Amino acid sequence: MNPTFSIGGELEVRRLGFGAMRIVNDRVEGARVVRRAVELGVTLIDTADIYGAGVSEEVIADALYPYPDGLVITTKGGLGYGLQDRLRDARPERLREACEASLRRLKLERIDLYQLHRHDPDVPLEESVGALEELRQEGKIRLIGLSNMSLGQLRAAQSVARIVSVQNQYNRGLLVSDDVLDACEAEGIAFMPWSPLGEGLGDAATELRLLLDRSPVILPIPGTSSVAHLEANMQAVA
Repeated sequence: MNPTFSIGGELEVRRLGFGAMRIVNDRVEGARVVRRAVELGVTLIDTADIYGAGVSEEVIADALYPYPDGLVITTKGGLGYGLQDRLRDARPERLREACEASLRRLKLERIDLYQLHRHDPDVPLEESVGALEELRQEGKIRLIGLSNMSLGQLRAAQSVARIVSVQNQYNRGLLVSDDVLDACEAEGIAFMPWSPLGEGLGDAATELRLLLDRSPVILPIPGTSSVAHLEANMQAVA
């Protein structure tokens, strides 16, 4: 098993990343978990503006800024926080606002990988991805990815921008994105399973190893708020 993968041929990361959705309830403990992840060799941290309404991004910055060399932080936009009228909001103007807010919270001048969190049914996907391409051309985003997308949506997005990652729910008990994964493998696109441990069919390290062995483009991003669980997950690449 190759322990690393180059996202978009530009961002070399260890294939077992960290999902930062669960670090928002206790900022002090969340920061401890994130720092421990980096100590254990994690070089890919995935977050989103919706996680804790921005808290996840703030905790990452509080814990790790100035960031160590080689650390890739990916974030997402396109969903509301649950307080707005639109639960999905991928209008170009909203994506620009979301990206700029994430830049401020993460204390970055450019986000290495920015992913459209979900397709907004009220906005053509090409318009949403086109907005991200504009942000990329302006230097605010380095690379563009998608989250929660079908194969057809991947193809639509590819018609307007280069897509280097897809982040879908995927685990041994939920294989509904096999067609997307196969396309990603054929094209060298990173496939980042969220909820990679699924229903807990086996111990965490075993489940993660099975995913890592499934395809060389799979980059699992298990999330936890516990250092002990983090350390158990990391046994998959020990």
